[in-house]
Amino acid sequence: MNNYSEKIAITTGDPNGIGAEITIKALNLLNLPPREIVIISNSKVLNTYGKLENNYEIIDIDYQEKVEPGVISASAGDFAFRAIEKACEIKPKFIVTAPTSKEAMHLAEHKFNGQTEVLEHFLAHNGQKAEMLFVSKDFRVLLLTRHCALKEVNITQELLIEKTERLRSYFQNKLFMKKPSFALCALNPHAGEHGIIGREEEEVMIPAVEALRKRGINITNPLPADTLFISGVQNYLKGEKSPYDCYIACYHDQGLIPIKAAASEKTVNMTIGLDIIRTSPSHGTAFGIAGKNIANPESMIEAIKACVY
Repeated sequence: MNNYSEKIAITTGDPNGIGAEITIKALNLLNLPPREIVIISNSKVLNTYGKLENNYEIIDIDYQEKVEPGVISASAGDFAFRAIEKACEIKPKFIVTAPTSKEAMHLAEHKFNGQTEVLEHFLAHNGQKAEMLFVSKDFRVLLLTRHCALKEVNITQELLIEKTERLRSYFQNKLFMKKPSFALCALNPHAGEHGIIGREEEEVMIPAVEALRKRGINITNPLPADTLFISGVQNYLKGEKSPYDCYIACYHDQGLIPIKAAASEKTVNMTIGLDIIRTSPSHGTAFGIAGKNIANPESMIEAIKACVY
């Protein structure tokens, strides 16, 4: 087998979404040396959405079906899943994934809530857990829970401590920051108002914060998310440094609304906690515009740049 340990492996996601289109556009605009990239896809899929200007290596994933932009199908979901599996198998330096459809993968009996969980399934060892970190420059947001129904969000002391420890490890080992600063979002409005609007802050989050501080971690008490993010968004828009190195959000929309509102197409979804860092655009398959050659590749460009620079 070829040695891919110094390459960036790029999967093109669901063949009926915008993944191949934004991959082609991003690579053509970045014009990276072919030796740095391996694309895990299918020539038929790629040719449907454009033409690569450089002669990048392509690892072919078999796909016998017709490419049908906008169509959600089991065969497309299976193709996307097998591409991620291959990316994990070859052990590249980085993995960049174009968007997949959870519905399509579920139709193919791949019962995962997202690509983060697939990557964890194939790459995790010795108790490793994948974490979802969203990044745009120094504006960063970690999610304590990911793709689950809001009524199922359950923040425990163990969860908060373990995920914050993994976040610190990433900052220390990958970003070489000895003591990063973390801002913790409260779960309830107004941080629970001392138990009037919920007791999770008093009974779960503050004890976890105290335990983390004893371990040398610089983290705030749980703060109301609606005001906590104001300075971060304002600083980002003014091109100034974020007041915290990372915000820790309790659930998906709590963390993603502010960073996407501020950074939009510049936001990158990053998987940390595994041996291989994975990046991806922060948007989905955009089936509604697939095949129309109007997809914006900016977030895909940022995802690739995060691995190069």
